[in-house]
Amino acid sequence: MKLVIVESPTKCETIKRYLGDEYVVKASYGHIRDLATRGKGGLGIDVDNGFTPAYIINKDKKKVVYDLQKLAKDADEVILATDPDREGEAIAWHLAKVLDLDVNTNKRLEFHEITRDSIGEAMKHPRTIDLDLVQSQEARRMLDRIIGFKLSALINKKIHSKSAGRVQSATLKLAYDQELKIDEFVPEEYYKINCVILLNNKEYDLTFVSDHKGQKDILNKIDADEIVKLLNGEVRVTNVSKSIKTVDSKVPFTTSTLQQEAFSRLKFKTDKTQRVAQSLYEGIEVNGEHVGLITYMRTDSTRLAPIFIQRATAYILETYGKDYLGKPKAFKASELTQDAHEAIRPTSNHRTPESVRKYLTPDQYNLYKLIYNRTLASLMKGKKEEVLTVNFDVNGVSFKSEFTRTLFQGFEIVYKDEDDVKRYKELPDIHVDDKFLIISSGAEQKFTTPPSRYSEAKMVKLMEEVGIGRPSTYASTISTLKKRKYVTEEKGILTVTDQGKKTAHVLDKYFPDIVNAKYTADMESKLDSISEGDESFLNIISTFYEGFIKEIEHAYQIMYVDEVELAGGNCPKCGAPLIYKDGKNGRFIGCSNYPKCDYVQKEKKELVYTGENCPVCGKPLVERQDATGKVFVACSGYPKCNYTVKETKVIEADSKEAVKKCPECETGYLIKKRGKYGYFLGCSNYPKCNHMEKIIKRRRK
Repeated sequence: MKLVIVESPTKCETIKRYLGDEYVVKASYGHIRDLATRGKGGLGIDVDNGFTPAYIINKDKKKVVYDLQKLAKDADEVILATDPDREGEAIAWHLAKVLDLDVNTNKRLEFHEITRDSIGEAMKHPRTIDLDLVQSQEARRMLDRIIGFKLSALINKKIHSKSAGRVQSATLKLAYDQELKIDEFVPEEYYKINCVILLNNKEYDLTFVSDHKGQKDILNKIDADEIVKLLNGEVRVTNVSKSIKTVDSKVPFTTSTLQQEAFSRLKFKTDKTQRVAQSLYEGIEVNGEHVGLITYMRTDSTRLAPIFIQRATAYILETYGKDYLGKPKAFKASELTQDAHEAIRPTSNHRTPESVRKYLTPDQYNLYKLIYNRTLASLMKGKKEEVLTVNFDVNGVSFKSEFTRTLFQGFEIVYKDEDDVKRYKELPDIHVDDKFLIISSGAEQKFTTPPSRYSEAKMVKLMEEVGIGRPSTYASTISTLKKRKYVTEEKGILTVTDQGKKTAHVLDKYFPDIVNAKYTADMESKLDSISEGDESFLNIISTFYEGFIKEIEHAYQIMYVDEVELAGGNCPKCGAPLIYKDGKNGRFIGCSNYPKCDYVQKEKKELVYTGENCPVCGKPLVERQDATGKVFVACSGYPKCNYTVKETKVIEADSKEAVKKCPECETGYLIKKRGKYGYFLGCSNYPKCNHMEKIIKRRRK
């Protein structure tokens, strides 16, 4: 028996089917170990002995590890097949450690799509664990732990913020800077000049170019009114030009561009896009076979594999003809691109969105269609357009208009770009010196608008551009900011909260490097260089730690402390003042001496009496709330008496549920109920009236 270990249980059945009966495929369910919280500062890192990490098995993974250890002992061979990224490499290394495998020789499979061909190819060419990549991940995890623990403790004590982090704080600063621009924005007045003409019995709006003095921007009413007075009679055509324009298709999706396009077209939030993409990657049951529909969805590369290009070329020729076949886009890697994987693409050209639609949820279908069409379009010829540009003049005031028609749709046969350009089947026949009647004109007062807040998709794009985080962390970083209540989100738009603004301001003042995008990007590059063997793990960690700890110690001495809101009274456990705090379930009262004292005052609510007494113990009945907030009536003697009043539904005579009037109490109605032995008719006044009748089934003749 040979044991293959993957990350997700969804993959197990598929990969086993591809490999055969001699293989057992099991899942690790993600990371199995993490840094402990013991040692100096609770970091789980021995900083005095070469920054040696102390790992422990996660509580929820102990049974998983135990089961894998048992299987590994009986296996002839253990093959590690975790995800093909930095985190996957680290998981493989941790598995090797807990299963007593030789990290230098044990087989490690790498595949970027879950298909028979891809798995088969990986089995033919296994590699070993990339220890440089593992060290890069270790360095990231240690930096995140050091910054997270030390900085979070500081700002929690000083300004009562919940946490800070290497990537999350730099991302928060980007959103905060945008908020400052919005707050500082002063609107400026300007005027839009409108002119509508009659052309071939149709009305057309002209675009203002400049006035009779050559001014392009009209900033006051006097100038605007002066221009409007000149807009009478007819406009004259001063110039006509035609041009042929080719619009090329876009490159295939990366993690970032997929999240942006899914937000724009499908209104998906970043975490939803990743979740749906993950399900497409891990596989769907299609025609009785579980297959992965897309390649790995965490990537910053736009490169396509030669074998895919070859198959896609044949498919385009077969389906659309040679006129539509283009060339693969030249792949240009930026300094921040890792290029560890291909772009996000479908695993098969012949598995079209429509052919698999019945096997997918609506969200899966829409996202798969987006990925499939964008990838195919990237290998097709550009769209050709004919553009007619016409310049007009009236009493020295210049206008223009553009008319566009599509000559060849090219890639748009499968993937249309969403834009506002109006296209015509035929362009109007216009010549120089032609004159057209002005139907209406005017000046519209406008004011410049402040910068927009970032959408989740725009934030991801910005993170990618400045080099904060990596494809695998974009969605989780934004999610963390929302959980910490540093930002709120409505319809995908992020707004920084007061606590978020305070946190960003304080971190920028005392730890400018931590929130500086360039510094964070440089650190990412250094960590990447560890994976390439160009940088020393110990050198990067120790250099950062020495300077950072000095900054932390200095900040403890000089940083102001936010005034706490006293709740009145002292802690019954330690005597320290009680204060108001914010928790995940809202505001509460707790001890100011936390974490040394963890006293939390239970909220006391005034009891609402119903005026009736408990039929069991005689104590007054009161209103209570359950975990969902629903109000019910129960005994005030709880927990000694757990009597509750069951909610009864009022049944009227004309109610659909009422079968007939109750013959026993004559005030209630018999309704259909479900009991231990099936359906029966019972009185709606139960438990005051417990009259019951059998439901008589009539036989059909």
